[in-house]
Amino acid sequence: MTREAREEAVPPRYAGIDVLRGIAVLLVVLHHIHLRFVLEHYPVQALLPKPLGRVLFWSGYYAVLMFFVISGFVITNVSLRRWSSLPQIDVLAFYRLRAARIAPCLLLLLTVLSILHLSGLRDYVIDARQASLGRAVFAALTFHLNWLEGTRGYLPGCWDVLWSLSIEEAFYFLFPVVCVVLRREVLLLVPAIALIVLGPVYRVATAGDAPWEEYAYLACTDGLAFGCIAAWLHVRLAPRAPWLRGALAGGSAALLAVLVFRGSVRDAGLMARGTDVTLLELGTALVLLACAGGIGERALSRGTAWLRAVGAMSYEIYLTHMFVVLGAMRWFEASGASIASIGLWYAGMLAASLCLGYLVWTYYSAPANYALRRMRLARDSAATLSANRLP
Repeated sequence: MTREAREEAVPPRYAGIDVLRGIAVLLVVLHHIHLRFVLEHYPVQALLPKPLGRVLFWSGYYAVLMFFVISGFVITNVSLRRWSSLPQIDVLAFYRLRAARIAPCLLLLLTVLSILHLSGLRDYVIDARQASLGRAVFAALTFHLNWLEGTRGYLPGCWDVLWSLSIEEAFYFLFPVVCVVLRREVLLLVPAIALIVLGPVYRVATAGDAPWEEYAYLACTDGLAFGCIAAWLHVRLAPRAPWLRGALAGGSAALLAVLVFRGSVRDAGLMARGTDVTLLELGTALVLLACAGGIGERALSRGTAWLRAVGAMSYEIYLTHMFVVLGAMRWFEASGASIASIGLWYAGMLAASLCLGYLVWTYYSAPANYALRRMRLARDSAATLSANRLP
């Protein structure tokens, strides 16, 4: 297989993975909508029955952790399929492919946010006591905005979402290098397991130190490690169907325990030990392993086209939804809308967030990703042709 073919070779999309992505991004958007009304002191606590409201409105952080596991799984799976072995990863090609997917939307977001900050528009101006605009942009581009917020406090909402991208991309900056340096795939399990062990220890050590307790690298990278291990098991061991059914059942139970029955999880002491997050990440990894092995794929493909589409463009929705949330919140305040209509505003803000993400994905992000990949492959092909010409 040629280098160009390897870079383009990717496994098929899994319905289960896109469904999980879709659910996760919906939970994030609903959390931020609800949180904005809570911070503005609107009486929304009884908008839904308490158990349902806890799941739909207060699972945003857990949803981001699910994204970390999914990301670790997908990147490791794609890398194994593309380069046959993790130590054979072409580091520069890995970075180029990540940049093609991440950079267009990120650069557009930072450009818009910079303009809004300089215009002095409410909700977008960075407090000079926390950081200058240049410092915030630098932190976003060098993937340490989480560290900036952890040491100086929360930035405005549209900036704040970049904390998770900082963790993810810092991990992937090191991932291919570690793969190449260690040379043997099995040795990669050592740092992955170390991150999984350190995760709950670090969460306990930083408990109560907001936002650092959630935004720190070691507080979250165990999720990426879980995803990497699950993908490696999928490709290298190819578990049989009975094992995969058990993984789906066990993983689903773990997710339900943390997302739905979190009171029981708290009472069992898991939250105090930082292992509620570990249980959620393990559950997500097991479900991903089962879905990649074909278990539940047919069932999850039925009637979920819209949710899978939301999952496919979850990155764009995640980066842009706060524009809708903040703008709609100001519109709600100015309109004098009645408290009774808040439920309709929630639904409208969610729908508008999905639409904005779709527009960005369809008309900018996806075309830019494709164009950058094809441009690089065309240059590489031309260089190879030139090198192979006879003198």
